[in-house]
Amino acid sequence: MTTKSGSAQNIFLRPVESLGAMIIENLQGLGAFISFVMRAFFWFVRPPFRLRLYFEQLYFVGNKSIFIVLLSGSFTGMVMAYQTYFGFKLISVDSLVGPVTALTLAKELAPVLTGLIVAGRAGAAMTAQIGSMKVTEQIDALEVMGINSIQYLAVPRIVAGTISLPMLSAIFLFIGNVGSYIVGTKFLSIDEAIYLSKLGSFMFLTDIWQGLIKATFFGFMIACIGTYFGFNVTKGAEGVGKSTNLSVVWGMIMVLISDYFLTSFLIHVL
Repeated sequence: MTTKSGSAQNIFLRPVESLGAMIIENLQGLGAFISFVMRAFFWFVRPPFRLRLYFEQLYFVGNKSIFIVLLSGSFTGMVMAYQTYFGFKLISVDSLVGPVTALTLAKELAPVLTGLIVAGRAGAAMTAQIGSMKVTEQIDALEVMGINSIQYLAVPRIVAGTISLPMLSAIFLFIGNVGSYIVGTKFLSIDEAIYLSKLGSFMFLTDIWQGLIKATFFGFMIACIGTYFGFNVTKGAEGVGKSTNLSVVWGMIMVLISDYFLTSFLIHVL
């Protein structure tokens, strides 16, 4: 009876123990991540300021992402125009295709989709680059030479991500509206004057600012996550692949989760 009772008790305790271990591990990881971000802030304001590294990362994160942002933005705007038109035509308000598409792009689609694109392209690259340096002991070599690795590797990438993503989001918004305008006026036969008039009546600067603020935060988080996982690579090449995968997954998750909370906050502020 004692053995059976002990076995039954273990059956119930093991899931609880596993859950507790998982929670503790995640809390430890969160604490380590916050500590990493605070150290990045500390080294950001301390000399030397290696401007060349900042411009290199701005070029990599920003310029190298422009083509895919242009491609995604144009087709997103065109698809939005089509879908909105056929929905609004049922209730005879198809003249609102322009402002609805523009508002959706400005507030949600431009920052979120740009964030997902950058997380998949630049965030993964940050982790892979720094992770490769970690497993080949290049980071240890920097520390031996008296160069702080976080200041040298992480800070330029975080600054570049924070600056580049709102710019890319603005490009996404512009090209998306161009695509929507072309489809709406040329293919769906919406009068150009009505399209632009409705757009001017319903679209405000605060709507654009809301998206840009979101994009700035997304860029910061994606870069922090990408560099953090790069610095925490273990177990050689296998660890680099695993950390790169985690970087992309967590970067995208944080974009989607934080989007909800930022939307709730900015609606009451702006």
